[in-house]
Amino acid sequence: MFSEILVLLVSTVVEIYTMVVLLRLLMQIARADFYNPISQFIVKATDPLLKPLRRFVPGFWGIDFPSLVLAFLVQVGGLFLLMLLKGAISTNPVLYGVMGLFGLINVGLNLIFFAIIIIIIVSWVAPGTYNPAVSLLRQITEPIMAPFRKILPAMGGLDFSPMLAIFVIHVLRTIVLPNLMAMMV
Repeated sequence: MFSEILVLLVSTVVEIYTMVVLLRLLMQIARADFYNPISQFIVKATDPLLKPLRRFVPGFWGIDFPSLVLAFLVQVGGLFLLMLLKGAISTNPVLYGVMGLFGLINVGLNLIFFAIIIIIIVSWVAPGTYNPAVSLLRQITEPIMAPFRKILPAMGGLDFSPMLAIFVIHVLRTIVLPNLMAMMV
């Protein structure tokens, strides 16, 4: 029972920290407001591990590769720790790399999925109100939503593009990602 609780705790901490690091990456890609209080928290939570990593991993083309590498390392380290706790250690480092990559993609898709859901709910419940968290989520999801808005423009004041985005993310999470992982592992 204690080991199950420990496994749950480790997997939760790994997933949340990976989300925070991916949020920082998305904030930089979307050029989100770094003066937002939520943005300040994300920067302070990721800086201790990112600053040393920036010495070795440079950023390219406006993409913060140190954040991407950190998120990957958190996933691989968490996976190794979880397998160690379960007593199922593998000596194949490629397995950890592949599973870490798929875990990173899955966490990123979950993050975007729930960000879009939150924005939809807030647009129904409290349209036009300001909240720092919602403002940050809008800034982060806007580059992702823009292509879907081109495909499916607003109709009569209703924007159906979030439903299309959610559908595509759901297909990627439930069909494409598991099939790719089964082919590679």
